This record gives sequence, structure tokens and C-alpha cells, in this order.
Amino acid sequence: MRQRLLSYLICLALTGSLCGCFTGVENTKKISDKDVRRAIAQAEKSATRSSLTAYNDSLPVWKAGKQFYVTDNQIRLIFAPSSSYNTDTLRLAGRMLTYTGYDTGSILDNRATVNIRLTDGHNTYVFPTGKTIDEFTSSWRIPFIVNIDEVTHFARQLCGKDAYIKTAIWYNPVTEEMIGGRKFIKVKIDSVLPGNKVFPLKVMFSTADKHEHAMVWMATNNIVMQGRDFDSLFSLSDIKAQYPTISGKTWEHIISGTVVQGMTKEECRLALGNPRTSETRPTYDGLREYWYYDGGTYLIFMDGVLHTFRK
Repeated sequence: MRQRLLSYLICLALTGSLCGCFTGVENTKKISDKDVRRAIAQAEKSATRSSLTAYNDSLPVWKAGKQFYVTDNQIRLIFAPSSSYNTDTLRLAGRMLTYTGYDTGSILDNRATVNIRLTDGHNTYVFPTGKTIDEFTSSWRIPFIVNIDEVTHFARQLCGKDAYIKTAIWYNPVTEEMIGGRKFIKVKIDSVLPGNKVFPLKVMFSTADKHEHAMVWMATNNIVMQGRDFDSLFSLSDIKAQYPTISGKTWEHIISGTVVQGMTKEECRLALGNPRTSETRPTYDGLREYWYYDGGTYLIFMDGVLHTFRK
């Protein structure tokens, strides 16, 4: 059933490339290998999309007592000056701030703009937003701060779940330094914590086979960050099951992000991801296809099979 759904979605994705075919062959758009890879990736993402519910709230519905986690000392830059503290020396990273409400001021065009009040229990900090109350949407957020209600919302859905990780870009859960990881292996999501100034969520997990502990930074539904939402990082179904013809030995290479001679283009794409650029060159031996990646890595295919590579 799943394979049938995937095939159907690929057909739908490629159908858009055939618009105009009914007026003659001269109007038919050629489907490239890149089009096929893009269609497969879109179909795979649609077929494995999770059922996570989005988090939505905005300032007009906030209640006093709402908690926020400060990710960076640069938050001092958004606060209005005060005689109670020196904004130049504020060090609030890692602390919790509590929302106490807002009032309205005005600017030159006489709009009633919102000033948000936050407290750490000692001082009250005022953030002049420059927006009227009607201009706030669920995608708006205070800079350098993470909404704890949003963290809790995703933690309730994810903690304790088994999933299959799609990225080999892991981070040390203690130092937060990047470490080498593996992909398409089964993991258990242990906790969801406040993230950093770019990604609001820090997802902690452990591997099912070796019990390694690591983390990834994750965006939420309200942040446009390609490749860092849950569905880009995890799958709730076994990805290997989608590729029954790939041997166990080849799959081990894919998991570790390595390639060897004789692998197909699809197997190399799974191991290294889509190339930054690609080109086809005619030779005396036939057509050679070159895939180029960042960092100097390149692959050369003959008849769809990996012939030469540099990594």
C-alpha cells in the first residue's frame, strides 16, 4: 500500500512537467534526472509526513505568567533603556522571563503600538515592538527568546516516540558541538528542550542499536527554515522498507554516508544527498554523469553506476 502511494505521488509530481504536451511534441518539456530526483524527494516527504499538530498562538491571547527562555545576551538590544538596569551590561542568556502584560504607546503616525513587559523577578524589561495589536500573527516571535508553551506543545507529542533519523548532522548534547552521526537508523526521542536564537527546539535522542546520545536543532511550523522541521529530520516509519532492493551491505554505507564503486545513483543520493550541481559529458566510453558537492566531493557515473569518486 505504501509503495503504491509513493508511486502515485511521484506520478502526480511529474505530471506538472508535462503541461502543454497536447499541442505537439515540440511543446513537450523534457524531464531531466533532476526533475525525477525532485519528484521522488517530494513524494517521499509527502508519504512519510508526520501527524504533529502545529503550535499557534499570538500576543493578543497571551496571559500574564507566560514563560520565555532567553537564548542570547543580545536580547538586551531590544529592551528600552531604564534607570533600573544598564542595558549594556545585561546578561540574561539561560534565564527565564515572565510575561506580565503590555501597554500601548504611540509613534509619529499616531498608531497605538504595543510595548511588551517581561520580568526576571528583579527587573521589568520593556520591549517596544513598533506594531499595533492587530498586526501580530502566530508567526511573530520575540527575538532571542523561546516560548516555553511551544516547547511543551512539541515535547508532549514527541517524547518517548520511536523514529528514524534522516540527518547525519548530530550535536553533542553536553557541549552542543557538531559531531558525526548516522542516518536512517532507529532512535528514541528522549526530550525536547528550549533551543537557540535560530532554532527554538533542541531535540535529544538515543540510538536503538548502540544507545548513543545526541541532539539536533529543530525549527517549528512557524519558522521558515528549509530542512530543519520535524519531517525533514525524522520519519515515523522505517525508511529502509521503502528500498527493499538495496542490499544490507550497501545500506550500511548509506547509513554512514559513504559511497563505493558500483552503487547506483539512487543509492549515492541516499548516502550523500542531492548534488549541488550535475552535468553529463560524452566520452569515447559513453556518457559520463558528474555530480558535484560542496567541499570538493564529486562522483562520476557510467551507465547509472558509480565509477569514480572523490570524497
